[in-house]
Amino acid sequence: MRTRAAVLCATAAVLAGSVTALPGATPAQAAPAPAPAVAKLAWKKCGTSDYPTLQCASLKVPLDHAHPSGRQISLALSRVRHTAKTSQGPLLVNPGGPGGSGLSLAGFVASALPKKVAAQYDVIGFDPRGVGKSAPALDCSPGYFGRVRPDTVPVTPATEQASLERVRSFAAACARAHTDVLPYIDTVDAVQDMDAIRKALGAQKINYFGYSYGTYLGAVYAKLHPDRVRRLVLDSIVDPRGVWYNDNLGQDYTFNDRHRALMAWIAKYDSTYKLGKDPEKIEAQWYAMRAALAKEPADGRIGASELEDTFIPGGYYNGYWPYLAEAFSAYVHDKDTEPLVTAYDTFAAVDPAGDNGYSVYTAVQCQDAGWPRDWERWKRDAWAVYEKAPFMVWNNAWYNAPCAFWTGTTRKATNIANGKLPPTLLFQATDDAATPYSGGVTAHRLLARSSLVVEQGGGNHGVTLSGNACLDKHLAAYLTDGTVPRGTGEADAVCQKSPDPKPLKAKVASATSRGSTLHGLLGFRR
Repeated sequence: MRTRAAVLCATAAVLAGSVTALPGATPAQAAPAPAPAVAKLAWKKCGTSDYPTLQCASLKVPLDHAHPSGRQISLALSRVRHTAKTSQGPLLVNPGGPGGSGLSLAGFVASALPKKVAAQYDVIGFDPRGVGKSAPALDCSPGYFGRVRPDTVPVTPATEQASLERVRSFAAACARAHTDVLPYIDTVDAVQDMDAIRKALGAQKINYFGYSYGTYLGAVYAKLHPDRVRRLVLDSIVDPRGVWYNDNLGQDYTFNDRHRALMAWIAKYDSTYKLGKDPEKIEAQWYAMRAALAKEPADGRIGASELEDTFIPGGYYNGYWPYLAEAFSAYVHDKDTEPLVTAYDTFAAVDPAGDNGYSVYTAVQCQDAGWPRDWERWKRDAWAVYEKAPFMVWNNAWYNAPCAFWTGTTRKATNIANGKLPPTLLFQATDDAATPYSGGVTAHRLLARSSLVVEQGGGNHGVTLSGNACLDKHLAAYLTDGTVPRGTGEADAVCQKSPDPKPLKAKVASATSRGSTLHGLLGFRR
């Protein structure tokens, strides 16, 4: 998922274990290096117009948790304090990514929860290692997305080679720019950072609320530290069986379905967009627009690949559909590219924060688990999917392809199966494209005592605190006193989806609903 750099701080690394044994002691009896004392957090006001009570702090943690006295890095934290007389402790929140900043999410969650619920928690946001205001921040190749890219679909050897050179150069740039830090940018190290945050907050246990990739982050924390979990909320759940190569292939089918759902929605409002009433014919017009932009990019910036970038966010959140439909219609009828350029700048253009987010995304994904190193395997798999689901498959393949050429170490994916947790609460939409429904069902099976709440027919990614009162009722009940629904079927509770959007009444630059605010914080890609 896309989200939106700092010079590396060079500090001398002091290895934990470089201590002198007492006279006569064997190596097994050597005195261990003491871990650094737990730092007290110095909170300062950093409120914004949207979240005026927000506070910020930073926390030093080991770059390598196996050597706690070695080089330290810093994590940026945010907080909205509890206001009730008694507190239920810290509620750590994460927007996903990997590579997403969580600082503003703390303010959003605190303001979107019912006041009586939010008042009981210290809502804690954080930028995971390498992200945003945490230091050092990764930026492997500034401006990587800042020009018209080769067509994602490699219909000629030259196009394929151009894209291969591009992803190879990105992987090599990461290795050069962040040699000392890169081996420690992964989910397990981020989990150990979360436990350091817990200690710094003085809490015996944490409450956790994660979206998207944040569900995997939370599940791995729970696996490694089950006795330190008080409550666990996972929304739009990564399928842990496919981390990460197979999960990305699975996305290609579901994003194609969501793109076709957009075409059907446009057909429903033919009186507005005048693109016809047949979704298949509308889809054909979209691919004709793609072919035209491949030959002549709009504004010199938006070619076929950038058009895909612009429409992929519609697979995450249908609140963007009216803006995408306006741009599509204007191009088809009048060859007017201005609405398309506006949509690209609003939903797809990558700024320096996005470069940072993609750098962390790539590092975490490439190092969390093994990837095929044979490019011919990637090609075979992508073309096989393309025959059935062409919309995003090659865009997604190139987005993740640096992992085929990654030179760093890789871990094994964590088995999240867990029978040691208190009751946990899972949320999943049946038509979610980024984290398909099977992920929620699988996590429900693997996490004993979990309850699954399903949004039937919903296709948005990140469904709580986005306007669905039924879903939010279950979330509020759980955070209030731990109440979870219990059912006898695949799901423990079912909520009907939120209504689809309607065409814009007037041309405006961007949506301002709570759903659009949330999805702006979650970003794209996972």
